[in-house]
Amino acid sequence: MSVKIISDSTCDLSKELIEKYKIQILPLHVILGERECLDGINISPDEIYRWADENRSVPGTSAPSITETMQLLQKCGSDGSEIVCFSISEKMSTTANVMRLAAKELDMEDRVFVVDSENLSTGVGLLVLEAATMALEGRTAGEIVTQIQKLRPCVRASFVVDTLIYLQRGGRCGSVTALAGGALKLHPRIVVSNGEMQADRKYRGKMEKVLLNYADDLKPQLLNARRNRVFVTHSGCSAEIVELVCQHIKALGIFEEILVTRAGSVISSHCGPGTLGVLFIERG
Repeated sequence: MSVKIISDSTCDLSKELIEKYKIQILPLHVILGERECLDGINISPDEIYRWADENRSVPGTSAPSITETMQLLQKCGSDGSEIVCFSISEKMSTTANVMRLAAKELDMEDRVFVVDSENLSTGVGLLVLEAATMALEGRTAGEIVTQIQKLRPCVRASFVVDTLIYLQRGGRCGSVTALAGGALKLHPRIVVSNGEMQADRKYRGKMEKVLLNYADDLKPQLLNARRNRVFVTHSGCSAEIVELVCQHIKALGIFEEILVTRAGSVISSHCGPGTLGVLFIERG
């Protein structure tokens, strides 16, 4: 029996990776006033930034509908395949529960396995690629889920934001306001831990210098990372800054591939433009 891999759209994987690893994507919703859009389908991060500036607000986001989820499960399961579904952290969204409810409605609970990633963006994507690789190797859904549960606590996801406005307006990271203290040019490092975001460090100055300092601070963890891949994920940084960070990581001589991805509309709605993160799996 084959295994299909589904991820919600917050995994922020590129189209090339999605096609290469045969992953199905379930879009979350982005709400701009009275307009409701599908992440990665009919809205872009740059459109969101323009709307946010014009309206002095941030968009809302929501989980996929149960109908949309049922349709994708039916499509993937029509040949009797087992399905492993990945969601953004349950502490941030109800997406995982919608997946479970959809499987129950379709009487597919025996072959649909829902994994709460306890993460976001390519922190989810790292687990999805590991699962997709195992699926292509012919592993069963049960074997895949067991291995993913072992890897999940080892995912290291963090990012540095250029502007505090989006996180403050969205209220998704309570420690940001306390950390900011009204300081100008403050760039907090946000770390995902136990499925939640926390600001644990602050940098000051120009983003180019800040991001290199951030990459330096990650060096002890990077040196203990699984060697197969690391993500550099950003929400609209300049190509020059992204390349600087990639070269900094490449100089460590650790990773077989450094994957650069652009954050999708849901993640960008909450972090704002100019955010950059380095995400990888640390060896257990």
